[in-house]
Amino acid sequence: MPKKDGLRIALISLHGLIRGKNLELGRDEDTGGQTRYVIELARALAERDDVAQVDLITRQVVDDRISEDYAVLEEAIAEKARIVRIPFGPKRYLNKTKLWPYLEVFVDQCLNHFRRTNTIPDVIHGHYADAGYGGGQLARLLGIPFIFTGHSLGRVKRQRLLDSGVSPDKIESRYNIASRIEGEEFALETCSLICTSTHQEVREQYECYENYVPERMEVIPPGVDLEAFHKPKKGDKETELEASIKTFLHQPDKPMIAAMARPDERKNLELLVRTYGESPRLQREANLVLIMGNRDDLRTMPPGQRNVLQNVLALIDVYDLYGKVAYPKHHKSEDVPALYRAVTRSRGVFINPAMTEPFGLTLLEAAASGAPIVATNDGGPSDIIANCQNGMLVDPFDSKAIEKALLHTLIEPGQWEEWSEAGIKNVYKHYSWQRHCERYMRDVQEVLKQSEPPVGMPAKRSTRRLKNIDRLIITDIDNTLTGDDEAMREFFQLITDAEDNIGFGIATGRRFDHVVQLMKDYDIPQPEVLIAAVGTEIYYGKHYTPDRRWQKHIDFRWEPERVHEVLDSIEGLYPQKEHEQSDYKISYEADFSIAPKLPQIKRHLREAGLRVKVIVSLGMFLDIIPSRAGSGLSIRQMAYKWGFPLENILVAGDSGNDEGMLAGNTLGVVVGNYSEELEKLRRYPRVYFAQAKHAAGIIEGIRYYNFLDTITIPNDKPSVSDA
Repeated sequence: MPKKDGLRIALISLHGLIRGKNLELGRDEDTGGQTRYVIELARALAERDDVAQVDLITRQVVDDRISEDYAVLEEAIAEKARIVRIPFGPKRYLNKTKLWPYLEVFVDQCLNHFRRTNTIPDVIHGHYADAGYGGGQLARLLGIPFIFTGHSLGRVKRQRLLDSGVSPDKIESRYNIASRIEGEEFALETCSLICTSTHQEVREQYECYENYVPERMEVIPPGVDLEAFHKPKKGDKETELEASIKTFLHQPDKPMIAAMARPDERKNLELLVRTYGESPRLQREANLVLIMGNRDDLRTMPPGQRNVLQNVLALIDVYDLYGKVAYPKHHKSEDVPALYRAVTRSRGVFINPAMTEPFGLTLLEAAASGAPIVATNDGGPSDIIANCQNGMLVDPFDSKAIEKALLHTLIEPGQWEEWSEAGIKNVYKHYSWQRHCERYMRDVQEVLKQSEPPVGMPAKRSTRRLKNIDRLIITDIDNTLTGDDEAMREFFQLITDAEDNIGFGIATGRRFDHVVQLMKDYDIPQPEVLIAAVGTEIYYGKHYTPDRRWQKHIDFRWEPERVHEVLDSIEGLYPQKEHEQSDYKISYEADFSIAPKLPQIKRHLREAGLRVKVIVSLGMFLDIIPSRAGSGLSIRQMAYKWGFPLENILVAGDSGNDEGMLAGNTLGVVVGNYSEELEKLRRYPRVYFAQAKHAAGIIEGIRYYNFLDTITIPNDKPSVSDA
């Protein structure tokens, strides 16, 4: 339920360089409109009486190549708003495509922050796919509502790149697009509200996702801080950027066709230059000005950006556009408003020809400055031009259409004046932060009214301890602990001989009653904690006391009858015997030579509106469990409840149902006889692949981490300890 004293809101935006002032917009492909959006949203929300605190959570970066500002753990940006930087992954600055292996660590580190500060938010809002995945995991674990804003979507980007001729392999290797799309599906499945900027996003972009639910989507146009953007005034001083532009041009007083975007394939700058180069009339009427981020030496740029820039420069040479095209190397953020005014003063036009554009902040800035706009018909510009009535939409792949729209703006009598005046008037009418926040908070309050109080995590960390231990070894049973009787006995002796502060736990896909019988058969010692049925059941102590809070938490939207309705009739899926089923686990044997592949099975469930987790083990066992359950989340629940640092928990497993507990801040050990589905964990920090099999692999992992003495993590592998 909404709080009378104001809400605590956590905004999560993980990639790029985020700070409260002097934003480095355009520094790279990760530091653009989203960076500015989340900063301004945090400030605007903090001004409201019904908001107690806004935390903008991002990644801490310690890197000599960038400002020290990004290493500061907390930065105040308003009276009730701050940036919180969470260390995860290597210290150095990373492109967003390289963050995926570290997101489980982010979840654990963020949970540590909430625990340490005793400040669990009332709602979490994730921005972009990476924060959609990380924020969604936190929301599932804490049992609080989750809001998602995609900003740009992987499925749309992949299709646009394919349409432009980029190969599927190149798209995957460069953009890690499969992880991004799955992260977006996870976020859409988890969220209670999806905030979009435009109606086109809802109709044409989110609709291509399996978890598309129109009822959860709200179109709330972003606010824009337009204080610095206005039409030209007498006495405006020329900036360094304007002076630099003039040095390129033979006739600097001609109208400008200006574009401002980083050199990225999606921004479509090459087609713009080709259009200009093939149009003598455009060349007569106007100069082309390209603001393509900042660079010192193009040879040191990221490969993708370097290729685009080199192609742009090659086209300028091919069409002999010297003296007609300006492409300065540097610009400051404070130069940008003056650039728009320069476009207006020249009676020019601002163009955004991107293949796909989630919103289009630069279009609003240009509109507020009096510059007419020509923009892609994909994404946000459709709504912007509909609202502002100040320009034309074009097919970003149709060079002739782009030429025609630019010429219409430049030479059609009276058109330039009409669009210039309409843009200035309408941008303030439709795109204020006050209006945005009013609609945003209305929807958030509605979500909270419909949400149940969280039950997954205790309000305060328990001061109790598990048998006074300070570290814990948790292992799967089948084929991890078992399979080599001699090694298993050696492992138990190792635990027996260790100090009293070392505890033992079990995490298995088996049902509780089967585990107890198996422990008797193998003479397995009594565990301090027993996690059964793929993380859906937790038991403590010698009397196996069940965790009732966990049962209530994972019951959220669990509909086992409907799962059976969807899957029982699918050819190649065979329900396992009754003793393999439980209240929160539905198990099948799968013959994947007949049955649909895993993505198709997930699609069937998602299209039926079911929020569940699907787990494949050993290539043949399929478990369906509640979305809030699983081995990883159950271990986090246990650790939080008993005050256990995850860094003091060693987990060992061999198959897919162990994946969740192996990734993150725990110390993971994959035994040598592991199943193929765990191979992807080689990219993850704190996951050690043992050479030895079964229990001998556990022993090898214990020695690798020096777990029974002073825990160490070898430096040859990236881990959270680097951060």
